[in-house]
Amino acid sequence: MAGIYIHIPFCKQACHYCDFHFSTNLNRMDQLVKAIGKELEIRKDYLAGQPIKTVYLGGGTPSLLSEKNLNFLLEKIQTTFRTDLQEVTLEANPDDLSAENLKFWKELGIDRLSLGIQSFQEEILRFYNRAHSASEALEAIYRGRDAGFEKFSIDLIYGFPYGDHSIWEKDLTEALRQDPGHISAYSLTVEPKTALGKWTEKGRFQPAEEDFVAEQFELLQEQSEKSGYIQYEISNFGKSGQFALHNTNYWTGVPYLGVGPSAHSFDGKNRGFNPASNAGYIKELEAGTSPFELELSTKEDQVNDRILTGLRTIWGLSPAELSSEYGVYILNSKRKEIEKLEKMGWLIWDGKILSLSKRGKLLADSIAAELFI
Repeated sequence: MAGIYIHIPFCKQACHYCDFHFSTNLNRMDQLVKAIGKELEIRKDYLAGQPIKTVYLGGGTPSLLSEKNLNFLLEKIQTTFRTDLQEVTLEANPDDLSAENLKFWKELGIDRLSLGIQSFQEEILRFYNRAHSASEALEAIYRGRDAGFEKFSIDLIYGFPYGDHSIWEKDLTEALRQDPGHISAYSLTVEPKTALGKWTEKGRFQPAEEDFVAEQFELLQEQSEKSGYIQYEISNFGKSGQFALHNTNYWTGVPYLGVGPSAHSFDGKNRGFNPASNAGYIKELEAGTSPFELELSTKEDQVNDRILTGLRTIWGLSPAELSSEYGVYILNSKRKEIEKLEKMGWLIWDGKILSLSKRGKLLADSIAAELFI
C-alpha cells in the first residue's frame, strides 16, 4: 500500500493563523499544475512500484482547481502509477461547494471531502480571515450529501482565547450534530510569520493559557466519545469504518509520495521534501529536474520516528516490532521511564502494546521524547 499527496499552493486569501506554503496570486496555477504532472513522471519509481491506494489533494485550497487541471492530475496518476484506489480526498473550502463543482468532483472519482470549516461562528471566521461565512460552514455537509458524497472530514480549531469555553462548546456541538463521520481538531497555534504571530509580538493578541486549551481538548475527547467517535490519533476522531485512510497511513508508516512545492515524502525509512517556492519549483521541473531533497535517516531517527507516530495512535507502539526490525529492546533500555509514565497514569502497557492513556494524549510529544533512544 502507498499513497500520493499533491500540494496545491494557492488560496483566495491568507488566513491569519496559517503558515503553510501558499500564494494568493493564482496567475501561475496552470503552469504549476503542469509542473506537478512532470514531477509525478520523474518520481514514478519513488514508491518502488507499490500500488497507489490513496490520493490526497491538499494545500492551500485544491478546490480552486479548474475541472481541466483536476482531471489532468488524476489522469496523470492513473497513467503513471499502478493504482488500486480505495480513497481519493479533496480538501475544499465551504465557499467552493457549488452544485457544479460537487457534481464534477463526484464524477471524477473523488470520494472524500475534507472541509476546512474551522468554526461555525461568524465572528471567529472573520477573525481568522476565512473566505467562507458561518452559513456556508453550516450548509457544507448538507450540500455534499445532496451531491452524493458519503465520506467527509471536517477541520476545527479550538483554543481561541475567550472568557469561557462557550465558543468551542457551540462549535463542537454543531459539528457532532452534523455527524460528518470524521473530525480533525487542532489547537490555535501562533506561528511567527503569520498575522497572528505579528499581532502577538505587538501585544495585540494574547494566546490562551495552556490549561484553558487543555480543558478544550478534554471537552473534545469527552463529547466526541459520547457521540460514537473514536480518537484514533491525537488530532483525529472518526466513527468505526470512517477513519480517513490517507491520514491513517501517515501515522502507521505507510510510504507516500508528496508532489508540489513544500510537499513531503516518505519511502518507509527516509523522508524528504520539496522547497517551498512556486517559482523555483516550476523552473526546476521545466528544466526536467526534480526539486526533491532527500533526508537520510539514521537507525535512531527511524526508531524515534516510529515511537513518536505509534504513540499518537489508538494502535500504539509495539516493542516486539522495534526489536525485530531494529534490534532495539525498549522494554529493557527504557524500563525506568516506562514504569514512571505508567505510575503517573500517562502510559499503558498491556503486555504487547504501549499506548497513551486519555490523560497522556495531552502530553504525547513529551512522553514520546522520554522514550527516544
